[in-house]
Amino acid sequence: MTKIRLIISLILISNLLAAQNGSDIMQFDKTLNQFLNVRDFCLSKDGNEAFFTLQSPNQEISQLAYIKKEKNGWSKPELLPFCDSYMYLEPFLSFSNNRLFFVSDRPLKDSHKNKKDFDIWYVDRNNKDGKWSKPQNMGKPINSELDEFYPSVSKNNNLYFTMISPIGFGKDDIYFCKWEDNKYAEPILLDENINSVGYEFNAFISEKEDFIIYSKYNEEDGQGSGDLYISKKDTNGKWKKATNLGTPVNTKYMEYCPFYDEKKQILYFTSKRSNIKPRKFNTISGFRKYIKESNNGLRKIYKTPLKIE
Repeated sequence: MTKIRLIISLILISNLLAAQNGSDIMQFDKTLNQFLNVRDFCLSKDGNEAFFTLQSPNQEISQLAYIKKEKNGWSKPELLPFCDSYMYLEPFLSFSNNRLFFVSDRPLKDSHKNKKDFDIWYVDRNNKDGKWSKPQNMGKPINSELDEFYPSVSKNNNLYFTMISPIGFGKDDIYFCKWEDNKYAEPILLDENINSVGYEFNAFISEKEDFIIYSKYNEEDGQGSGDLYISKKDTNGKWKKATNLGTPVNTKYMEYCPFYDEKKQILYFTSKRSNIKPRKFNTISGFRKYIKESNNGLRKIYKTPLKIE
């Protein structure tokens, strides 16, 4: 029966994605076209706040920014107040909306000047209009002397993240830390239905921990480069073999950094896809507009309807 359920699940996913076409994949919002590289993204539960990472062309600079819903659309993007000259990326808002997790190489203490390896940090606020606290390092057992990336937290506070570790399956792997007795337990490496000898990274965990969406790199069943995959839990609470989300979500370009709005059933993700074609331009402004607003091969946030059952 387990194999039959798995086959049915794979067929449902395949049929769902086959019903989509390229027009279902849209840029999140033109507000962000003023930036060269927008990498990773998350929304508040009410959909009225969005947090994302802005980067320079070669990623030497990485900062966190946010926008808020207004009557006529999204507000002007602003940097989060705690960002400084260090790297900041991969925001994820807690279920309560009052804790923002992120990744940074900032030193543990403000008095130190040498950057650290990449750790998972957080800031808190009392409510959606409150000010963010000073950044707090998650500490052990989550952070280590290795690099930790892409935090994602379920409703019960279990934390999923990416780590490059000599005890993993291969390159980047997905781990999780269980929240119990008001603290995090030691990291647990997800099994071979999720991880492999290759690269697995950028995992989004659902509120109930019943599905996970993440990236795998250069897999045999992939479209090329990084592709998004999904895995669901079986009746015993074990992760099923991950399935490629297929086209048009995945392309020959890089797809990564997923975020899923469970209420509206919309998948957000970062892609370096391109549809730019040679054409004649009458003005410089027309050239600039076409390059900035097209799917131009730079990092942009995209969205698409996706019903996960």
